[in-house]
Amino acid sequence: MRPVTRKAVYAGSFDPITLGHRDVILRSLRFVDRLIVAIAVNVAKEPLFSVEERLEFIRLSVEGDPRVEVRFFEGLLVDFVRQNEANLIIRGIRAVSDFEYEFQMALMNRYLAENIETVFMVPSVETTYISSSLVRQVARFRGDVSGLVHPRVARELARKYGVSE
Repeated sequence: MRPVTRKAVYAGSFDPITLGHRDVILRSLRFVDRLIVAIAVNVAKEPLFSVEERLEFIRLSVEGDPRVEVRFFEGLLVDFVRQNEANLIIRGIRAVSDFEYEFQMALMNRYLAENIETVFMVPSVETTYISSSLVRQVARFRGDVSGLVHPRVARELARKYGVSE
């Protein structure tokens, strides 16, 4: 009998991936064997970075950890989870305002696929305040994002917003 592999999916837009996302990824690996970090298409958002750029940034952020696979998907998250033979969804929540939305999504996912569980993870104290939208806003106005994202992401944010180094 082959050993059971605990596989989870951590999905989001990751536009861009932050050190808060990285924290959730690395801590998830304490209780799963494999983690798929999945870039989801959010029709309500216009991304700053292309899917290819975001895939690259995530790979850089996890430093090639072989337990982490980085993918892109469209459609329902539960369908993606099933197709990848996972049974756990990881969701990060920073504040009570995140919880209300995430709780509703978890209940809908349970309705659609009762065998798939959702685990909510809070970020480390050091990364609680970081969000992709805040990082983009700080970068847009030439603020220092070097302590919030991977160095390559910081350089690309500066380039996107026309900030010379």
